[in-house]
Amino acid sequence: MEAFEQVHRLVQQGLEQGAYPCAALAVGMGQELLLKRTYGGCTAHTLFDMASVTKILSPTMVALHFLEAGLLGFSDRVADFFPDAPGDKRDITVLQLLTHTSGIPDHVYFSDYTDDPADAAKVILNHPLEQPPGGDPIYTCLGYILLGKILEQVGGAPLDVLAERFVFAPLGMTRTGYHPQGDAAPTEADPATLIPFQGVVSDRNARFLGGISANAGVFSDLEDMIRFGKMLACGGAPILRADTLRAAIADRTPDSAGEHRGLGFLLASTPGSFLGDRMGAQAYGHTGFTGTSIAVDPDTGLWVVLLTN
Repeated sequence: MEAFEQVHRLVQQGLEQGAYPCAALAVGMGQELLLKRTYGGCTAHTLFDMASVTKILSPTMVALHFLEAGLLGFSDRVADFFPDAPGDKRDITVLQLLTHTSGIPDHVYFSDYTDDPADAAKVILNHPLEQPPGGDPIYTCLGYILLGKILEQVGGAPLDVLAERFVFAPLGMTRTGYHPQGDAAPTEADPATLIPFQGVVSDRNARFLGGISANAGVFSDLEDMIRFGKMLACGGAPILRADTLRAAIADRTPDSAGEHRGLGFLLASTPGSFLGDRMGAQAYGHTGFTGTSIAVDPDTGLWVVLLTN
């Protein structure tokens, strides 16, 4: 199809202009795979550092599972899980963490405040808010890390175990997870050694946390992301009910002048979003700092996965 040839030329152009050394692309409609191509020497089994796409692959899906099962509620508060939380953060809700409306800033480096990864939640809770909870979305890796710590309390297991149990294994995503095993595409250079990260998460806080974090740390390949894209495009089965997924992609910040957010997902109603203007108004997805992305149009079933480094 001419449209797919245009897509091929565009991705190839990015390769030739040095935007990325390699890329893996898939396009589908519901369960039907329409296009799968790789570029720059990678294969459909090359692992990519999914960076912030981790947020929807792991903690968002685990949270939706717990919400569906009645183990977690939108109105559950930070103080329910961290009784010693400071007053300005005690009433932050699970819903606010999922929609990036907690007021918690994007990031601080944990290593500037502690040598102990176990202190991560304490560092977040002791850091000043950027704005009062409940305002416009402020994209926050720290807020998602705190959400991950809550999920670990609810699930009684580390986040990597929860993600494998409730997301990756049921979907047959056998090469997806934290601490990758296999060939991985390199990302940016480690500032300490100037050697590119390869098979090690590039996010500094995720590395501090031993590679297992709610904001970054998952590695995946094109084959597994095809499975994830099909799941989203086909209503959430087998890991979520259709009504749960619909609730996740509803606009939870309709009055925002900036980002429009579902539960974890960025929505196409966000001005200037990466979703562009070719997908429907209800489209949603997520990107990662390393060059990864997924986009889904629930009205047509169209989904696109682009993995680059």
